[in-house]
Amino acid sequence: MIKVDCIKELKDIYSASKKEATIVDVPDMNFLMVDGEGAPQSRQYQEAIQAVYPVAYTLKFTVKKAQGIDYRVMPLEGLWWADDMARFMEDRNKWKWTAMIMQPKYVTADVFSAAVQQVREKKAPVALDKVRFECYHEGKAAQIMHVGPFSTEGPNVEKVHAAIKAAGCQLAGKHHEIYLSDARKTAPEKWKTIIRQPMK
Repeated sequence: MIKVDCIKELKDIYSASKKEATIVDVPDMNFLMVDGEGAPQSRQYQEAIQAVYPVAYTLKFTVKKAQGIDYRVMPLEGLWWADDMARFMEDRNKWKWTAMIMQPKYVTADVFSAAVQQVREKKAPVALDKVRFECYHEGKAAQIMHVGPFSTEGPNVEKVHAAIKAAGCQLAGKHHEIYLSDARKTAPEKWKTIIRQPMK
């Protein structure tokens, strides 16, 4: 049995400084993705999470059984945006998002399709048909590690944006967050979130 830790293999992408924003070059990677609209507390977002995790774990166990590779399920990530970004913080219910979990190279479109069918037969979560398998291109980006509740991210978001401007670049693409902590088991003041912003 081969054990794989994708977070360690992609250390530059899935770790970040707590003090300052740094520039990274994010490679193209495959993800499980679910799109939706509404605040993080909305039913639609919760249904997305309840669909994407069973597929991710089914893929893990399928690859382990068929290929002899035991890999760590990657953390939940999120892309967040609004039609009018200037008013983004005014109404969380109008936020648009993509909930996603990165998939290692051992997962193919065929393996994904089979896993979805397995989940459908066992659990059939409401948003299962919205889960897709897709390559995501992000490229050059700035990122920082935020420690604490999501409500206190503001200063670190500003640091990321300032680093992009200091590099002579502009913001591009969608605000990206990587949730390294299990919010169900960790106190909010200890939550670790990588805040990332693509640039051009």
